Amino acid sequence: MASRYHETYAGWQSDPEAFWVEAARDIDWVSPPTTIYSEGDGVYGRWFTDATCNTCFNCLDRHVEAGRADQLALIHDSAITGTQRTFTYAELLAEVVALAAVLRDRSVEAGDRVIIYMPMVPEAVIAMLACARLGAVHSVVFGGFAAKELATRIDDSKPNVIVSASCGLEPGRVVAYKPLLDGAIAMARHKVQHCVILQREQQPCDLIEGRDVDMAQAVAAAKAAGRAIECVTVAATDPLYVLYTSGTTGQPKGVVRDNGGHMVALKWSMWNEFGIKPGEVFWAASDVGWVVGHSYIVYAPLLHGCTTILFEGKPVGTPDAGTFWRVIAEHGVAALFTAPTAFRAIKGQDPKGEFVGKYDLSKFRTLFLAGERADPETIKWAEVQLKIPVIDHWWQTETGSPISHNPVGLGQLPVKYGSPGVSMPGYDVQILDDAGHAVSRGTLGNVVIKLPLPPGCLPTLWNADERFRQAYLNEFPGYYKTADAGYIDDEGYLFIMARTDDIINVAGHRLSTGAMEEVVAEHPDVAECAVVGIADAMKGQIPCGFVVLNAGVSREPGEIEREVVALVRDRIGPVAAFKSVVTVKRLPKTRSGKILRGTMQKIADKEDWTMPATIDDPAILDEITTALQGKGLGV
Repeated sequence: MASRYHETYAGWQSDPEAFWVEAARDIDWVSPPTTIYSEGDGVYGRWFTDATCNTCFNCLDRHVEAGRADQLALIHDSAITGTQRTFTYAELLAEVVALAAVLRDRSVEAGDRVIIYMPMVPEAVIAMLACARLGAVHSVVFGGFAAKELATRIDDSKPNVIVSASCGLEPGRVVAYKPLLDGAIAMARHKVQHCVILQREQQPCDLIEGRDVDMAQAVAAAKAAGRAIECVTVAATDPLYVLYTSGTTGQPKGVVRDNGGHMVALKWSMWNEFGIKPGEVFWAASDVGWVVGHSYIVYAPLLHGCTTILFEGKPVGTPDAGTFWRVIAEHGVAALFTAPTAFRAIKGQDPKGEFVGKYDLSKFRTLFLAGERADPETIKWAEVQLKIPVIDHWWQTETGSPISHNPVGLGQLPVKYGSPGVSMPGYDVQILDDAGHAVSRGTLGNVVIKLPLPPGCLPTLWNADERFRQAYLNEFPGYYKTADAGYIDDEGYLFIMARTDDIINVAGHRLSTGAMEEVVAEHPDVAECAVVGIADAMKGQIPCGFVVLNAGVSREPGEIEREVVALVRDRIGPVAAFKSVVTVKRLPKTRSGKILRGTMQKIADKEDWTMPATIDDPAILDEITTALQGKGLGV
């Protein structure tokens, strides 16, 4: 069947407002929009400015009323504890109403902020939806974040209440949350009045009288009292949540998401982009603390009437490299959305895909990858093992849903390895040089988006309009700066090669570290890799590679390293001659799976560096330092 992508995109281009009017029909509004786009509102304009709505109603109540009350809404699968919990739409609604009552009793009203500092448990999702029901603004902070990082978010968002848990679980260890929470509250200038604490049996905590309340007891009391909390009507432009990303100044950036545009964009994406029908099982293997968790664990699947999976575990080690296939088989998953780094980990532990054949994956139709560049070798490996389409796509915390994609619902386009697809409706993606001039097709440059951004994108940063302009809009007037470097080919496919910070200058040549990583990943013994630019007195910068080898490789690392150097030199040219290739057991990553290239570069260059707040395992940086020292690099 021919794809409808091109006619759909052309329809958006010819009449953007008509396109979004049609998409908005899938949302149940309290008062529907009559003004679609208001150019003079906000920093660059606002969508659906006269509409009113409630996001929780669209995620839960309307489905219960329309016949989905007994359909599973949420499956919690903990590979760490070996337990599962399920909630139908009616059951999830009852939990949300009860927790909303608990929050209202602690003076949470529309517009108030609530920080959610939780592990991957159903109560995290319930807390987000309870806030949405009340019209309150939630700010989810990744569970286990350091007290100092949590304190900065408390001071910026000024929450009335923090919803947290006694502990989180990682493979082989329990992470106590309560000491981190108490420390953050003590550090913060803004004084939090109330904490609602989920006591987990793996490590209960002491509660502070007068401030802390036991979540289970309070929720049970609200249910016993028959508390009914109706959805609060809010403006479409009112904030649903604030999600903090690390800022270059040390002050985190609070990305704001509104209610109306967010619902319209996510609901449209579920079928048209991901090819998922209401009632099907969708699994985003991410964390609720990240944007993928917000958009595609919680809001998009529930807006669409799907069953969504909340997974507490890792792609390998809980207990093995077959965990993902078990979850897909047991729950009848139609599509999985995860980060390429997860598949590189699985491929590294099970390079022949022996675990795949042990499970019934007959309902599994599509694998979606995003969050890091998906190197062609990882995509090819997944295609061979799974025998289904493997779709790379690209977006950012700031946009909330894909900028570029290969839209399965509209009709899949041919896959081009290394490309996250084509621009989605709403996005006029262009490539500019540093002076702001358009470059020719196939030429590397700054990836920008012509304003206005579509519904669902951030309208601004929390209480920081000027910082928003400086960070995203001022450098290329009339455009949003993505801070990614890439190019568009003759058929309109986008190629994201690196963050603009990762373009290195070697003797006057601008080289993409992403392009070099693609070549390194082709080596049959390499499970995953990273390339950074390190300082060189003669050439300015010179590439340095880090490789993790596949499990079971018995050859000498030095032999493989020499082959990698030759491979890159042959494919890219002598200008890409590596300073060194360093074999390591694992790469340092954030908890969301992004490789910490900047920190690796600083260690290699003997620069001052601080421990990243988002790092998954700080011990890895000691391993990196030791490996670099073995090559005569680093501290």
